[in-house]
Amino acid sequence: MQEQLSILPQILIDGLIIGFLYAIVALGYTMVYGVLEFINFAHSEIFMFGAFAGFEVLMLLERMNLLKTLPEFVSLVLTVLMAMVAAAAIGWTVERVAYRPLRGAPRLVPLISAIGVSFFLQDFARVIWTAARGNFHQAVPAIYTGAWNIGPVQIPQRAVIIMVAGIIMMYGLIWFVNKTKVGKAMRAVAQDRPTAGLMGINVDRIISLTFVVGGALGGAAGALFAVRYTSVNPYVGFILGMKAFTAAVFGGIGNLGGAVLGGLLLGIFEALGSAYLGPLTNDVLKGAEYKDIFAFLILILVLVFKPSGLLGQTTSEKV
Repeated sequence: MQEQLSILPQILIDGLIIGFLYAIVALGYTMVYGVLEFINFAHSEIFMFGAFAGFEVLMLLERMNLLKTLPEFVSLVLTVLMAMVAAAAIGWTVERVAYRPLRGAPRLVPLISAIGVSFFLQDFARVIWTAARGNFHQAVPAIYTGAWNIGPVQIPQRAVIIMVAGIIMMYGLIWFVNKTKVGKAMRAVAQDRPTAGLMGINVDRIISLTFVVGGALGGAAGALFAVRYTSVNPYVGFILGMKAFTAAVFGGIGNLGGAVLGGLLLGIFEALGSAYLGPLTNDVLKGAEYKDIFAFLILILVLVFKPSGLLGQTTSEKV
């Protein structure tokens, strides 16, 4: 027991690292759901394209011999910014091609379209990088490889970057939605789309912008994922995207703060389960092997006992 307690701080740090990634991706789900009230399941593949875009930026810097000469902070900023631009462009394209023509259709129709787009983007990425590099599994050039040791806890520099980026994005998005004119227009469209249109708001443009912002968040998370785990492939977004969706539901889908809270709690629960499930079951169940079940178990429990999530509010439909 003493040994298990001694590794608890490290487990919590590891949980926060993956939790912040879940939180950033969950913000993208929440942005789209808050305006359109449907889940963009292609968001996980937008995250994946952000990871590949970050990989390509780092590869370009390495080929130009700039990766070792530029400050790591500059390399990181360039990587994240280019990933955000690429993912935002994909988000805008997906909305125009796959969702806008189906606007007004029953909710199940765009949901099926989103799943189809998700599979298309996976295979599209596999074709592109197989043709360009001969393999769709790629190793990412490493930056920020150092770590700080605080007693028994090791905190990788990459982990701190992810945490800081998650906090900045959360507060930046909350400021954008609540304080800017565009953010107010988004809230108006989310509350009452026809009335917002009558008030002079370009609803189509606001919806497209919502996908752009959500895609940019997914791209940033993808670039941070590539930097943290130094490996990308067309399927990295699937499970992580499902867990981020679970985090959004857990925290309260449509609530920005809830998405972050849900992501952090899910990451911590997953890390604790991975570390302690084996000892608690006398190694009958190895925690690391069963860690993926925690996200979906939480999703089931939330949907059964509190469908609105931790910070969500149950709303009644006006008649």
